[in-house]
Amino acid sequence: MDRSPTAPTAAEGRRRWQERFDASRLREADFTTLSGVEVAPVYGPDGPGTEPEGFERIGWPGEFPFTRGLHASGYRGRSWTIRQFAGFGNAEQTNERYRMILAEGGGGLSVAFDMPTLMGRDSDDERALGEVGHCGVAIDSAADMEILFGDIPLADTTTSMTISGPAVPVFCMYLVAAERQGADLSALNGTLQTDIFKEYIAQKEWLFAPEPHLRLIGDLMEYCAAEVPAYKPLSVSGYHIREAGSTAAQELAFTLADGFGYVELGLSRGLDIEQFAPGLSFFFDAHIDFFEEIAKFRAARRIWARWMRDVYGARTVKAQQLRFHTQTAGVSLTAQQPDNNVVRTAIEALAAVLGGTNSLHTNALDEVLALPSNRAAQIALRTQLVIAEETGVANVADPLGGSWYVEALTDELERQAEEIFTKIRSMGHDDTITSGLLRGIEDGWFMAEIAEAAFVYQQQLEKGDKKIVGVNVYTRTSEDPLEIMRVSHEVEVEQRRVLVARRAERDDAAVLAAVARIVEVARTEENMVPVILDACRAEATLGEICGALRDEWGAYTEPARF
Repeated sequence: MDRSPTAPTAAEGRRRWQERFDASRLREADFTTLSGVEVAPVYGPDGPGTEPEGFERIGWPGEFPFTRGLHASGYRGRSWTIRQFAGFGNAEQTNERYRMILAEGGGGLSVAFDMPTLMGRDSDDERALGEVGHCGVAIDSAADMEILFGDIPLADTTTSMTISGPAVPVFCMYLVAAERQGADLSALNGTLQTDIFKEYIAQKEWLFAPEPHLRLIGDLMEYCAAEVPAYKPLSVSGYHIREAGSTAAQELAFTLADGFGYVELGLSRGLDIEQFAPGLSFFFDAHIDFFEEIAKFRAARRIWARWMRDVYGARTVKAQQLRFHTQTAGVSLTAQQPDNNVVRTAIEALAAVLGGTNSLHTNALDEVLALPSNRAAQIALRTQLVIAEETGVANVADPLGGSWYVEALTDELERQAEEIFTKIRSMGHDDTITSGLLRGIEDGWFMAEIAEAAFVYQQQLEKGDKKIVGVNVYTRTSEDPLEIMRVSHEVEVEQRRVLVARRAERDDAAVLAAVARIVEVARTEENMVPVILDACRAEATLGEICGALRDEWGAYTEPARF
């Protein structure tokens, strides 16, 4: 086998891995098979000359380029975080669900917001009619956020919030809720999605044109680096890109390109890449093609590490590592034969774990029909617990590493992604990823690429080339209909009543002054987070804050493309 002069031997790599492996920090667990066979923490070629071709691209867990995982001990040192995505009705109802999740073994919370909140509008906005509390929890002000996390100590709980357009004011409401609990803001830990690129590419939930959003994101990155250093202000989301119909390679490439754009944003602000890059995290879809998904996750780590080192100059391990959350594929769930969704979710969750995810949400079997019922949410949560406690997959770091099939798929997805990066760069005017992203959004290129991929897949389903059990094959069923969860209209009525009462009780002059100050700062280069935080402390509503910024910056209309 040909070897480059600097390529490490397997023995050298294993020695370095052994130096990083800290046996004193392992979980208390039984690391044997069900039959009692001792298993090693990691497997790889043994002895000089036994390495497969290109082994340096695979390496060992915990070392660049992190194909096999970020940590030498894999999940032996720490399991993935079980972070269930939940939110419905009002803050009080969702708080009850959160406390159930934590009591059942969940390790972190992930907030789903309703559509008015996602669009930066209050519950009594005329455009919110019929949508309050239906696809997530309604949050109008810091008071709602305080109720949402009642009896849940934010200083001790990692919290993820899936919101992008109004991410900054929602984050400020979260900070106010933490303050009112007496928490030290500098110690808060969690993740805010904030990723506006993917909104223009796939999900379509934006407030303004891209440039004002990027200004707010840059301000947030600066603020968190200085004031809330443990909190990750940006979770770059491929999940919604995949759910919109992209291929695995498109999800991988578009998501990482978005991430590179935010790296360029941070560098343009003069931030130290070694400090802000570890605050970037990622959010991927775990779809139903088991091995392709595992390969996608492994390729993502490798591509990110190489670009961070070779393109953007990151030198520390933390700045080169890609950390990601995974959610099983909502788009793979079917209304037909919904019990099959339990199987799909389990397979997708297992792929995420074998791919080395850092945290995981498992979908409920009834989510294709409605928000999850308590029973369905418990089954989804226990799916993760069974994988973690019974299957043995957490005993070995990257157990599929070295598989000819998995490694070939990993290489192929990386190759396709690199082709897409080249295309994105070529679309810009200055050879940066950011310029190409903005041009691709403006021209509708990303939307067209995803639409084409979705169309091709739909044709394959209709021809029977791709099969979905219960949909286009094995369709006969005698299952009883599911009892699904429904959000009462009374939730909207009550949320509006409470909002009116809160407005009547607050200091309107203080709110008007705080919102006016936001607009004033928006016209300067001053960081906007402190003034938005002050407005939230005064109980300014989300709609008031976002409405003032819409008036200042204007709304955004997507360009037509046919």
